[in-house]
Amino acid sequence: MNHDDVGALDPVIHPINRLRICAALHSAGAREGDGPDREMKFAVLRGLVELSDATLSKQLGALESAGYLHRHREYGSSRAKDTVWISLTAKGVAAFQHHLAALRDIAGQPEY
Repeated sequence: MNHDDVGALDPVIHPINRLRICAALHSAGAREGDGPDREMKFAVLRGLVELSDATLSKQLGALESAGYLHRHREYGSSRAKDTVWISLTAKGVAAFQHHLAALRDIAGQPEY
């Protein structure tokens, strides 16, 4: 990748809140592809990225539309007791890693 390849940045992941969401899910292991799939609760993710429910839901929708994450609802005895589970898909993991590589390249930092 050369420094003129700014197009390598993923426009879906690039907005800071989406980048933070992907980073939180990835670092916590809430992703497909490396062993048993794991998920993160919406409330835990909300606390990590410090977004409102509405903002987080909107950003998750954009990532989900791109096929970068999966979420599903586990129904409780009432809507207030439902749990939403979220994980990066294999496509989302690859896109996040590619985006990080592009950022490192732009910054002139080697990959680790």
